[in-house]
Amino acid sequence: MPVQDDGGGIAPQEPDFSLNFAQRRLSVISEVLPLTRPGLPGIPEIIQRDFLFPVSILIVMNEQLHPSDYSISVPPYELISTAEPPCTAAMQPAQDWAYLAAIRLIGSPAKAAIAAILEETGKLAGADRAWMFEYSDDLLRFRNTEEWVQGDVSSHVGDLQQTPVTMIGWLHQWLVAGKAVMINDVARLPRPARALQAEMLRQNDKSVLCVPVFHEGTLRACIGFDATRAMRRWPIGEIHQLGRCATLIAIARYGRTSTYDERESAAAITSTGADQLVHLHMPGRTRGVRLTAIVGLRSAKDYTQVWLTDEASVLDLRPLSFWTGLLPKPHFLRIHRTAVINLSHVTELDRHSGPTKQAWAVRLRGRDESWAVSRPYRQELRSRLGI
Repeated sequence: MPVQDDGGGIAPQEPDFSLNFAQRRLSVISEVLPLTRPGLPGIPEIIQRDFLFPVSILIVMNEQLHPSDYSISVPPYELISTAEPPCTAAMQPAQDWAYLAAIRLIGSPAKAAIAAILEETGKLAGADRAWMFEYSDDLLRFRNTEEWVQGDVSSHVGDLQQTPVTMIGWLHQWLVAGKAVMINDVARLPRPARALQAEMLRQNDKSVLCVPVFHEGTLRACIGFDATRAMRRWPIGEIHQLGRCATLIAIARYGRTSTYDERESAAAITSTGADQLVHLHMPGRTRGVRLTAIVGLRSAKDYTQVWLTDEASVLDLRPLSFWTGLLPKPHFLRIHRTAVINLSHVTELDRHSGPTKQAWAVRLRGRDESWAVSRPYRQELRSRLGI
């Protein structure tokens, strides 16, 4: 309806974009989907008699939206805190994923229970694939351990075995920080996620949800869902439910290691840090180096300068944040916002450096220049060096 403008004339009314969107959505749906009939559970009979609802209205009411249903401004990925949200009301047992997971874990061996949990939650979440991968003890390699797939969706549980974490380094940096990662659009992942994106596209993934599995404060595994038929954005409530399942899985999988050959499984993915290779992504080539050969790393804007024992430095085409999430904390320490060092290569700590004699600096094996230590990292450096 037209409205009066300030000058007394008739001003056009602002269009109701949400209404127009809904009308367009319903008109399209009405052409391709059959209409509902009276007798549908949960809908008053008078409404069913007087109105013919397209089937997908029920989907919209339940917020199971696909990318065609929401703005293209949805980000390519989101980070979700896995902290327990406040519970406003008790769920029905059939809707409480943690309850269902607990029943499985109590009544079955852990391996069979985890497989059943992935299938059950995958179906409830409308996923095409549900999976779990586990880390080696030093967090430098991972392997797929469990998988459920819907119908004729391709299976990849046997593909990634003893795989370097550098391949999923962009994802790993968030998982190790305790964040769930919801990738709404695999095709739009940022450049540092290029290796991960290539693997996801190979598996025909369009959207992926990843939830970390921690036990006694240590990242041990990751569980999640894939959407292969169409892009998908899972509701936050479902992500928190999957997080609660991850907590229960961690207790069953890592809290009682004799449950289903865990000792054998753990031995299969355990590697010695000193012998482990990490792969540098350098211009035009990839190079594997031992962790012990890395002396230190410095930020070079979007890239990282890596100092090695056998040469001055090389440029890795990934940011320093990639490496801070990957390198094992017992051996490496951040000493500055832009620098990480290998503690085993520290030859000297100068606590009276610089013109004022109040700055701190470390000297590293084989390096002539000193590396500055900023104030927030000094106490931990002293502790780690035992001084």
